Amino acid sequence: MDSLLIFSEHAIDRMLNWGLDVTDVQTAFDSAETIEEYADGARLLLGRAGVRPLHLVVRPVSNGEGTFMITVYEPTEDRWDSGFTRRRR
Repeated sequence: MDSLLIFSEHAIDRMLNWGLDVTDVQTAFDSAETIEEYADGARLLLGRAGVRPLHLVVRPVSNGEGTFMITVYEPTEDRWDSGFTRRRR
């Protein structure tokens, strides 16, 4: 999935909150799998930065030359299953 990543302000804030840098997010993005697709074209991805699971919400850039990073966070087992692919109900 190697692609130019363009970060929203919100994504940058979340990265700072979670102690993540661009390399962490790029590594997770490059190995990510889609776990949810939304009607507006956005997707929820699950990737890893080392052993850390990360959820990335992304959307293709309108000109097709990159990916817009809407948000990023580390999923927790209180809200997600142990594989971080399904929400707990």
